[in-house]
Amino acid sequence: MRVDEFDFDLPDELIALRPASPRSASRLLCVGKELVDRQFSDIIEVLQPGDLLVRNNTKVIPAALRGIRPARDEQGQDTEVEINLHKSLASENMNEVRWRAFARPAKRLREGDEVVFSPILSATVIMRNAAEVELKFNTQSDSFSEALQATGEMPLPPYIGRKREVDEKDQQDYQTVFATRQGSVAAPTAGLHFTDEIFSSLEKKHVRLADVTLHVGAGTFLPVTAEDTKDHQMHAEWGEVSPEVAQLINETRAAGNKVISVGTTSLRLLESAAGENGVEPFSDETDIFITPGFRFRAVDALITNFHLPRSTLFMLVSAFSGHARMKAAYAHAIKQGYRFYSYGDACYLERHDQ
Repeated sequence: MRVDEFDFDLPDELIALRPASPRSASRLLCVGKELVDRQFSDIIEVLQPGDLLVRNNTKVIPAALRGIRPARDEQGQDTEVEINLHKSLASENMNEVRWRAFARPAKRLREGDEVVFSPILSATVIMRNAAEVELKFNTQSDSFSEALQATGEMPLPPYIGRKREVDEKDQQDYQTVFATRQGSVAAPTAGLHFTDEIFSSLEKKHVRLADVTLHVGAGTFLPVTAEDTKDHQMHAEWGEVSPEVAQLINETRAAGNKVISVGTTSLRLLESAAGENGVEPFSDETDIFITPGFRFRAVDALITNFHLPRSTLFMLVSAFSGHARMKAAYAHAIKQGYRFYSYGDACYLERHDQ
């Protein structure tokens, strides 16, 4: 399909720069045969006993770093550098820590340069290509996480970073309450609306919970530059579905109950793990790109935020709930003042072929 078929006019003031407070005070648009305006706390009424809610338990790491590239000679000057880690790289040396990262200004870096982020964290530039670098950190893998936590900042989406500074509130706001496995450089934002109280109420209602992991990469913010969806290449992200969760998903659907994905990250992972006989255990990278015409085999309903025009995420929800239906739903959301993107409001989407 042509990418411009996924375009729409979005007023800038509807892109949220802060989340609702409390989390569950955000709005919820239920999209099925009809459109129903609700509050997110109503999700307890929307979900039914026997349903299975699948969450992405990835945890955002403080992947935004500010450092100094020391002068290369006595006449030179130190250079301030901003680094945003976006992909952990495998190494033959298990104790070695390498990351691919966006750098600014990348043109001031060369292979072999050292970048000092703090007294306990620095890295050597192994490769530079346009705005991207590969870094080898000076700390071993068992101490890297602690050094990064002490040095880095929460990597807010670029559109927020251009309008305001990261602050202490973001440390909590940009993390789900169920995050346990470190590795993402962007939050699975549909999960930000949930509270411990909502999960407690859902469990009392006999809605079951299951956790999967997909470490979200910065590629989620990359624009689609191709004119046709067939020419766009998705970024790869690592994910895992355990045998126990795969079995629970298959049992839920076999019993006639719904599998509800919390976010597009969970959905992409489950559909990557789905085969003709159901969801199978999965531990690998996925670059699945879901556009209209895709046959869904694992997920029956989706909780997600409102996405930007021409984005791969709006293409995904158009595939899931129908392109015409989602265009109408987004037109309604804009008219009603719903807030968009990472810190914005949510919607509950029914699958269009059910």
